[in-house]
Parts: sequence; structure tokens; C-alpha cells
Amino acid sequence: MQFYKNGFRGGNPDVKQAAPNRRNRGINEPLPEKVDVLIAGTGPAGLCLAAQLSQFPEIETMIVERMPSNIIKGKADGINTRSMEMFQAFGFADKVKRETYWVNQTAFWMPDPKNPEHIKRAGRVQDVADDSSEMPHILINQARLHELFLEVMKNSPSRLEPDYGWEVLGLTIDPSTDDHPVTVTLKDASGLNWGATRTVRANYVVGCDGAHSAVRKAIGGELKGDAAHQAWGVMDILANTDFPDVRQKCLISSASEGNVLILPREGGYVFRMYVELDKLRPDEKAAQRKLTQHDMIAAANRIIKPYSIDVKEVVWWSIYDIGHSITDKFDDVPEGENRNPRVFTAGDACHTHSPKAGQGMNVSMQDTFNLGWKLVHVLQGRADASLLRSYSRERLTEARRLVETDHKWARIMSAPTTQAEREGLEEPRIIRQFKENLEFTGGLAVKYDPSALIGPATWQALASGQTIGRRFHSAPVVRVSDAKQMQLGHVAEADARWRIYAFADKADGTDSISAIHQLADWLESNPNSPVVKHTRKGEDIDAVIDFRAVFQQTFEQLAYEKMPSLLKPRTGKLGLQDHEKVFCVDHKGVGDIYAMRGINRDQGCLVVVRPDQYVAHVLPLDAHQALADFFAGFMLPR
Repeated sequence: MQFYKNGFRGGNPDVKQAAPNRRNRGINEPLPEKVDVLIAGTGPAGLCLAAQLSQFPEIETMIVERMPSNIIKGKADGINTRSMEMFQAFGFADKVKRETYWVNQTAFWMPDPKNPEHIKRAGRVQDVADDSSEMPHILINQARLHELFLEVMKNSPSRLEPDYGWEVLGLTIDPSTDDHPVTVTLKDASGLNWGATRTVRANYVVGCDGAHSAVRKAIGGELKGDAAHQAWGVMDILANTDFPDVRQKCLISSASEGNVLILPREGGYVFRMYVELDKLRPDEKAAQRKLTQHDMIAAANRIIKPYSIDVKEVVWWSIYDIGHSITDKFDDVPEGENRNPRVFTAGDACHTHSPKAGQGMNVSMQDTFNLGWKLVHVLQGRADASLLRSYSRERLTEARRLVETDHKWARIMSAPTTQAEREGLEEPRIIRQFKENLEFTGGLAVKYDPSALIGPATWQALASGQTIGRRFHSAPVVRVSDAKQMQLGHVAEADARWRIYAFADKADGTDSISAIHQLADWLESNPNSPVVKHTRKGEDIDAVIDFRAVFQQTFEQLAYEKMPSLLKPRTGKLGLQDHEKVFCVDHKGVGDIYAMRGINRDQGCLVVVRPDQYVAHVLPLDAHQALADFFAGFMLPR
């Protein structure tokens, strides 16, 4: 990480210098009259958005939560590899890796053909495919994840913290003004003010307030879907068992008693069990059965025979129905109406599904990671407000895919095994489907369609492993200035900046007439350059677009002193030189990024990456005008 940019400061470098004129927060402090962005709900979606916006103190952000404090246990726990890549940008991926359970293998158990009343291991599957990501699939208490986002917020220049004990009652939008047109009515839910109401005016509102979202209802949104009419239980437990795979993720199918999903958790002792319980009538809800934790434990012991579980402590438990639903829009703009949105929904507020595919928390965070940088661009005046229309368009497509895949997965999990599967004559459907879903469950199947933000595939062959519309796939490199081995993707932070990675051609080194030099000089000084056009006076030259280069030679073969000035920019109040923008292929055995990601060695290329880590364009190194045209398609001149 880089710090001391604006002068030496002792102490924890994660704690940013506080911005002046911050709002006072606390139970006795008044709420603001106006804010730029009001976020409803402190779940993963809301906190992911708040953590992004907190880095921009000029954007007045407020996040409200009806509960009196953060949760301490329960709820979701699965974090896929794509979310871990995002956590790297927030700066806490290493902390998560240290604390959590890593899902390395998934074991499948089915009825023993020789004794169908007992289960037998049917196979194991590697949970994360080789080189699908540098990150692991992990399991963590959702409350702990909240703490990590809250810490980012509290350490930010704005020192953002939630306003607990307030819930959204409703909102109205005044289409006749652009001055904080959304009026939100908040109700005291803490009991301190006896149900008092307050109004706050906002430029934008984001509803991350769950499946019963008041924000969604206020804009006429409705969750539509179906139910599987099946009751399941979930419990986090401390227990002893003779089941041999208790510290592996396990999918267990019995002959007649149902199914169990085991998920080991952080700390080495606690684990989660999803337990199939009763079938429900079409008009019935799981809550009507009055099922308890004891029913779950008894069912689990029936399912895993000949093994048993001796539960010492139930940390948390819940009974739920499997359902899948989605709204037809993620913002307040009615179909057929041509205007820019002011209110958005994210996460469970606009899509719900079963928890067993492990996607809910992950997709919810990706919703707001998509929206956050767009709000920053618009509120900073770098892009027209029409940019915000892309949020619903991009995320609704992915939510529909999620619900469709989860619908199929939930039914396969609950389906009884066939005789051929039990006898080993054919690969079980659940294993087959699990393998087919690996890219999806890793969060790596998202592909945004061509738009102003996603360029055409004209030059895709120059970087065949960096698919336009998919997330930037990191790979090992060596930083030239200090010969440090690292992942190229880890230079990206959740700071709303665009990245341009220039991959040099085979002959390129430090010659002043090389393609990299010509590109860097053009970016730095040409009036048509997106860096020049979109960087304001007084800002660092990389404030909007962060330009970096990768060479094919080893670091000792490159003359660092001859690198173009844009790759060694002087930034910050002191004008200090940044030495961390030049890289080369890792020749130390970890991997060759050109070979791993299909980069054309002879021609090289440009890979343009959005602030949410998705590849926006691939271009030749000399496609200067095409690069300028791409950024001009959605960004306003300075």
C-alpha cells in the first residue's frame, strides 16, 4: 500500500486524514436536512456502497438502519472468489484470508448402495478451479464482514458511521427540481424518540433494506417469483461428531430422510448445517409448522446415519422457505419514461433466492459496487446523470441469471437420488451440476453487454484472456522499481478511478520512440487525450485514469530512468514521485501474464478496466483516437 503522499503521518496508515467540517454523529445529534446519497440498510449491499462513498468527503452520504446496532451472528456466510477480489480493492482481503475458513474441496455423500439407510462418500470436487482466481472461496460470519466495511467507513476521510434506530417509512420524488428532489420520511425505531418522524432530502436514495424493502415499495417495485414449498432449517453449531468430513464443505443426500449441507466456519470449531425439513402445502409457510432447533438436530442425525452429531451449543438458527423472486426494475423510472433515475434498489430489496448456492450476499455487494462509482462520477460532475441508467440495465440481467440458476440448483439439491446414481453407474446430477456451476458460483460468469461503458470486441484477440465485459483477471507480475512479485490486479483500489494497463510489445523496452512512450506522451500532453480532457486543474494526473505498463523483459533489463514521465508521475501536495506504475513479466516461476491471459506478444495491447474491475475495452497500443472516443462516450470534459 502507498501512504505519506501528502506528508508524513505516524500511526495506522489505514486511518485516512479526516476531512474538515464533518457532521457530528450520535444518538443525540440532529439528522441532516439534506444529503447527496441516503442509503437504507446496513447489510452487505448498503455497507459496500457506504464504504465506497465514504472515501469522498465532498459527497454527503447518510446510511440509516432500523436496528440499534450491527448484528453479531447468523445470516449469510459464503464469500466467493469475485467478492474476495473486490475486498482486495477495499484493503481487507488479507485480513479476511487470515481469519476465515477456506473452501478447498466439496465432498458429496449419498446412500450406500449396499445399505441405503446409511450414507457413503460418492466423490470430491475441487471447489475453486485452478487459475480461475488468485483468491480463495471463504466462509465468514456476516456480522464480521459488516465490521470490516464499518472499519473502512470509520477510517475514511468522512468518518462515516450509520445512523442506527431509523427506518424508512416512505419517500416522494419531485420531478420539477434537481436540488435534492427525493424527500425521505424516517421513523424512529429505537424507542428513544417515541416513534418520532424526520424528513431528509436527498439527491439519490439507495434501498438496501431487504426483501420487505420500504424503498422498493415506495417506487412501485414488487418482488415476483415462486416458492419450492419446502421448509429448511439452518443452524450454526459447536458440536462433536464422528462424521469424517465435518471440516469440509459437504452436500449430503439420504435415501428417504432428505438432505444436509455442511459448511465449516471460521475458527476451527463452529460449522453451519442446512437441513431439509418438511414439504409444505402450496398455501403454507415454514413458520406455520412451529419447527425448532431440536427438529433440525433430529433430522440431521437421521440423514447422516451411520454417523451422529452431539450438539454442544447452538450459536444461531432459523427456519425458512425456499423462494425465488425478482423485481422488473432496479430504479424508480417507469417503463417507457425517458428520464434519469433518482432512487435505486439493491440486494434482497430487488432479488431473493435460496441461500444454498451462496450467492445472495455476493451478488448484493456486486450490485452496489457497480452503482457506487457511477454515483461518484455523476456527483463530482465527471459524467452526465444518464450514466446511472446503466445500473438497472447491467444488474437486472445478472439478477435474472442468478434466480434462474439458483432455482435449478435448489431443485436438484432437494431431488432424491436415482438408483443408477446410488450404484455408481452414472455421475450424480448434483455433482455434475456443481461442476457446471463453478464459474457461476465463483461470481466469475458476469458478462456485461456492449454499451457506452463496454466496448466492442473488435480487438479482443489481442488479449483473449481478458474478456471484454468480464472482470479483469489478475495475474503475477514483478514491479520494476523494487523487484517485488505481486498480482497486477491488486493495484486497483475502490476509489472510482479507471485503469489503463498497457502491455508492451516484444521489442518495446525503454526507447523513446516505442509504442509505450508514444502512448504515455500522448496521454500526458495531447488535448484529445482522456487524461488531459477529464482531469481538472489542480488534480493529480492520475486522479481519474490510472495508467500503468507491463513489459516483457526482466526488471534488470529495463532502464527505469528512461521510462516516460506519466509512469513516474509527481502527485500529492508535495509533488512526490510515484514509483509503482511499471511492471514486467514474472520470470521467477509464478507465471507469465502474457501467456496466462492471452496477451499478444508481438503487438501488445491496451486493457481498459472500469472502477468496478470489469474490462471495458481492449485496443491496440496506437489506437489513440479510439481510446479518446471511448471515454468521451460517457465522461464530461473537465
